[in-house]
Amino acid sequence: MKNIINNKNWYIFFIFLLIIFTFSLINAQTENQNFIKNFLDLFLKNITSTKNNNLNINEKQTFFVNPPYQTNLQNAYDLESLITQIAEKSSKAVVSIIISKYVPIVERFYINPFEEFDFPPEIKPFFEFQIPQYREKGYEKQKIGGGTGFIVSPDGLIVTNKHVVSDSKAEYIVYLNDGRKFKAEILAIHPTDDIALIKIQANNLPTLTLGDSDKVKLGQFVIAIGNALAEFQNTVSFGVVSGLKRSITASDNSGNVERLEGLIQTDAAINFGNSGGPLINLKGEVIGINTAIAGRAENIGFAIPINRAKKMIEEVKTKGKIEVPFLGIYYILINEEIQKKFNLPVDYGAYVYKEDQSAIIPNSPAELYGLKDKDIILEVDNERITQENPLSIIIQKKSVGQKINLKILRDNQTFNMYVILGSLPKNLRDLKR
Repeated sequence: MKNIINNKNWYIFFIFLLIIFTFSLINAQTENQNFIKNFLDLFLKNITSTKNNNLNINEKQTFFVNPPYQTNLQNAYDLESLITQIAEKSSKAVVSIIISKYVPIVERFYINPFEEFDFPPEIKPFFEFQIPQYREKGYEKQKIGGGTGFIVSPDGLIVTNKHVVSDSKAEYIVYLNDGRKFKAEILAIHPTDDIALIKIQANNLPTLTLGDSDKVKLGQFVIAIGNALAEFQNTVSFGVVSGLKRSITASDNSGNVERLEGLIQTDAAINFGNSGGPLINLKGEVIGINTAIAGRAENIGFAIPINRAKKMIEEVKTKGKIEVPFLGIYYILINEEIQKKFNLPVDYGAYVYKEDQSAIIPNSPAELYGLKDKDIILEVDNERITQENPLSIIIQKKSVGQKINLKILRDNQTFNMYVILGSLPKNLRDLKR
């Protein structure tokens, strides 16, 4: 028995020498790789299937383990190809908006406030002053800013940000990707959202497809295209959706401050001048309108969900105007801090409250249907009100004249109240609804 084992050892040693030799052949003769691989596979299969208790070899012993996955560079090349195709096609429908305005020509001149005094010659040199002064000398047209937009209909309807076209005294020139330029007409400006529609006189223009922003997922790939710094037309950046339902307070170069809620956050680079440009998914669909960046951070940008623009476009086409649904209250979103401060029974919802005056707007649907100060609105149509899903965003998705069901908490009693939404009055554009 011992001699048999020794013979087996010599046999295995010989086979390993053969393996080393065959591997050297692999390096030397690549044309024989398939043959050698088949030979080795067959040999290993035979070895592992041989039962020998003295050598401790059995059928379950494993010599080579396949990795759980294989790196496939082709997938990366496919992704790169897809991104470049989307960027190339989409850029044709992305426009640059140049803002120009007649501004005063300021001339500097100098005066001597002591020029009229008759000083003795020996001290007059001590009073020869030249003080700079400024005066207007006519007007000239100057470029004062820029932004981005994207075409949504072949006849020249363009979506952009409200803050891009907010100056009624400015002139807006739209530059297409092919070099043509058109003077733009401001068609509609949203009363409470940072969205605007402008129009150019052109036909057969390329357009972008509008997607469904309600289906956006955290972490999905996105592409941003825009007129970066109002100088670099059709700048393309790539990233992911890094946050959803964000709320921010944003300001523009004119000092206008606006509260924006329910935004998409992305790490795709967005710069000044990108405002109004599209945020696009890998289907080539617009899912957001790039609108703001975090000034003290890198790669934190925000986009307005495209469904809000789709609703606006539909209203302009069907009604010729934009109507904002209106409930008619001031409120505070409840969290744990607010709950403790006002000793409230719940840590979510909208607390109907305004310091030093009633939170119910006179002649509003809220007053008409019986909402009261210090009511807590918990839900709207079974949709819970939270910090991430504020009342204003829920109401914004409704329509003027729509009947909604409010779940109210009053004096520790819960009940439902039906309210028909009105239209936001012009003098209440900053109301929390």
